[in-house]
Amino acid sequence: MARDWPAREVEAMITLIDDPRHTVSASGTYKLSAEQAKAILDLRLQRLTALGRDEIKAELDKLAEEIADYLDILRSRTRIQTIVKDELKAVREKFATPRRTVILEQEGEVEEEDLIHREDMVVTVSHLGYVKRVPLSTYRAQRRGGKGRAGMQTREEDFVSRLFVASTHTPVLFFSSHGRVYKEKVWRLPQAAPQARGKALINILPLEQGETITTLMPLPEDENAWGQFHVMFATTSGNVRRNKLSDFVKIRPSGIIAMKLDEGDAIVDVQICTENDDVLLTASGGQCIRFPVTDVRVFQGRSSDGVRGISLAEGDRVISLSILRHVEASADERAAYLKRASAVRRGINGEAEESAPDAEEASGAIELGEQRYVEMSAAEQFVLTVSERGYGKRSSSYEYRITGRGGKGIVAMDVRERDGTIRKKTGKLIASFPVEDGDQLMLVTDGGQLIRTRVEGIRIAGRSTQGVIVFDTAEGERVVSVERISEEGDENGG
Repeated sequence: MARDWPAREVEAMITLIDDPRHTVSASGTYKLSAEQAKAILDLRLQRLTALGRDEIKAELDKLAEEIADYLDILRSRTRIQTIVKDELKAVREKFATPRRTVILEQEGEVEEEDLIHREDMVVTVSHLGYVKRVPLSTYRAQRRGGKGRAGMQTREEDFVSRLFVASTHTPVLFFSSHGRVYKEKVWRLPQAAPQARGKALINILPLEQGETITTLMPLPEDENAWGQFHVMFATTSGNVRRNKLSDFVKIRPSGIIAMKLDEGDAIVDVQICTENDDVLLTASGGQCIRFPVTDVRVFQGRSSDGVRGISLAEGDRVISLSILRHVEASADERAAYLKRASAVRRGINGEAEESAPDAEEASGAIELGEQRYVEMSAAEQFVLTVSERGYGKRSSSYEYRITGRGGKGIVAMDVRERDGTIRKKTGKLIASFPVEDGDQLMLVTDGGQLIRTRVEGIRIAGRSTQGVIVFDTAEGERVVSVERISEEGDENGG
């Protein structure tokens, strides 16, 4: 390292290394650095003697030429394009295969709906016809008896009257007071905050003067499967009608006639059904009737007013239409099952017995076999009934005996005094439909308050009882809409 080494012949190599600490002196000599000296000492003698200055110089010259060429490529756009073209040609020649797809220029290949994210929405409709959709995750679950949260900001004369949960891609049928039907997808409805009022339906659908939407019906997304189902209509006057669901596949933007209505009558609900189902109609006065779907023939047209489903008392009206699974069971079998199922629930929950079969229809006690009990348990459904003042209960579907259509029915909930007047404590019935243990409920009052609660927190009680408080409504406030939610939401949500 102390020696001055002659470096004229390797000056180009030293310059290529470009180490500012060690350069060639004016006299043409060079001192080795510590790294260079160590590298020389680490070499074995046979490698050191094999190193040829000419070979090293040739390798360095080659690297210098390559570096200069690469720099020239980076400076030349023409050379870059030529290289890319040559490489693509080489790839084409090596991997070329005939095209198996045909690419055509065509407008409308991508539908606007294809770009819509699939998400569960809570669709809310007010009494004056304002609609909106809010993501289901916005609402958190509460225990029964809670005070709820604001579901929609309304005027004094307006209130929330209908809500349901559906995917953004779900088609929805809108049945109007004039007996017409319109169709829209959920994603086309305006999205808003929970407290927002929404947009007027008259600005979304081509409604006539004085025409209002009375019923909204979410449908299966696959229209090809519609032909397998029927549609059951029910009106406030107690009439019912059955049509094929496929009758409503093609609906013009201006709407089509859905059902002929008498003056003052309106569509209560429209439900999808099969011939293996039963129809349950419930009236606001506390009566209900259950009869097979096959008791109502399939109507070929959409302009008929249907047939009588339930005979109503003066001033009474139908408030709900439910579809239940048909189960063949005698009165004695149902009585025996209800007695045993009630005892099992009392043993599990430690509750007092509130469910008792109708004594008038059970001819005598029978012993239900284990296999039959399991079969009936698997087919059992529970019907939730809710009154205007927030009282509700679940009752076994076996408590609703099957009769012929057109009768006065049986008691659905104890809401009347001894003199036949409606109890102020409970009010009239507002909803009745089948539920599952894992379901949740949305209840809305005419003051715009909304609560989300679990079905499993509502007691299973006899058909003729009045139930428990599900929604602690304020003074002068009443429940106007109850909706079943099949999928549990985020309890930590808003």
